[in-house]
Amino acid sequence: MKFYSTNKQSPPVSFKEATIKGQAPDKGLYFPEYIPQLDAAFIKNIETYSNEEIAYRVMAPYVGDELTEETLRRIVNETVSFPIPLVQVSEDIASLELFHGPTLAFKDIGARFMSRCLAAAIGTGQTSRVTVLVATSGDTGGAVANGFYGVEGVDVVILYPSGKVSPVQEKQLTTLGGNVVALEVEGTFDDCQAMVKQAFMDQELRAARFLTSANSINVARWLPQQFYYFFAYKLWKDKEHPPVISVPSGNFGNICAGILAMQSGLPVKHFIAACNVNDIVSDYLRTEVLTPKTAVPTLSNAMDVGNPSNFVRILEIFQHQFPALSRRLSSDTITDSETAAAIRQLLEKQNYLADPHGAVAFLALQRYLDLHPGNRGIFLETAHPVKFPEAVEQITGSSLEIPAAVRSIMDLEKKSIVIRPDFADLKDYLLQ
Repeated sequence: MKFYSTNKQSPPVSFKEATIKGQAPDKGLYFPEYIPQLDAAFIKNIETYSNEEIAYRVMAPYVGDELTEETLRRIVNETVSFPIPLVQVSEDIASLELFHGPTLAFKDIGARFMSRCLAAAIGTGQTSRVTVLVATSGDTGGAVANGFYGVEGVDVVILYPSGKVSPVQEKQLTTLGGNVVALEVEGTFDDCQAMVKQAFMDQELRAARFLTSANSINVARWLPQQFYYFFAYKLWKDKEHPPVISVPSGNFGNICAGILAMQSGLPVKHFIAACNVNDIVSDYLRTEVLTPKTAVPTLSNAMDVGNPSNFVRILEIFQHQFPALSRRLSSDTITDSETAAAIRQLLEKQNYLADPHGAVAFLALQRYLDLHPGNRGIFLETAHPVKFPEAVEQITGSSLEIPAAVRSIMDLEKKSIVIRPDFADLKDYLLQ
């Protein structure tokens, strides 16, 4: 399997090369040269397979002979070593809980898979030392820090917007130390992401340090997010009627992986991109014009993205054919007041506590099902509510118990380097 740049001005590369490079030299994102079609018998009998076997079969076509079967099986086994339950919330709606990993967020899957692939690539002599440079709006930073901490030959530099991530998120990405450095940017996530993109294009930096990305632009972070869509279908009882799936969407890597899984043969009735007011994709689906916006802060801060990088991959999946895309994907915009009301509704009527991102996806799904009776669906609960304690406690009027997985880090000292939202500051740090 080769991967080409969505800008089509760079040569195709192997899976390992795409993992190490992160982004193509022409500023495009790497995309598989074809979408594998999974065997119909595998889909039909999916309930008989372990999650580890499902994950291996999903990734094997993309990896090809770049990793041995033994290595790939070890990587996927370590990646999916925690529960991913499908919890029935109401008669027609279930929640796919993706927060049972080490950092309580869905990004644990991609970060764990990528860190192990990168270590394998370094181990085979692809390069001697790599700097993982990543921008985060919250959960990516903690997952990447945890996934790459202590990995031999890898330095991790995480940019995050000051004052715009939750206390738990900030502790997860600033307390490890070692090979993980947190740069606290006095700006927005879009500033962080723009600085990271500029770093990858800077020839002086590229000559001084071997840079790669652990954002969902990296194929080794993006592709394994398909796993939990297959796990959800494995647990879905009504195989005769595939689910509608609502995904909280910010940078669009998660929902893009789900759509890729669908195009590979996974039965899904329809996808909903559940957006907060940073909703350029909602506008696109109305107008066929994609116009970036300046991101504004919301309760669902991990989705505060005004120019989602991964949407170009969704366009690529549908070969830039708007009619085909709009038949399988719709979008909805949920305000903060509606998000708060959804959290209260779930708790009071269903005794289910959602985080703001899951609440956005729940409400978008509920609205879709109201307009399309006879369907049933799944929303993705992408993070534990404790990662957003101030918002959730204020909305519910109850305090949250901090899970043991993060309780131990809350008293640790924050270690960050404050920089301006200026590429020169980032470049100076990396060159030093």
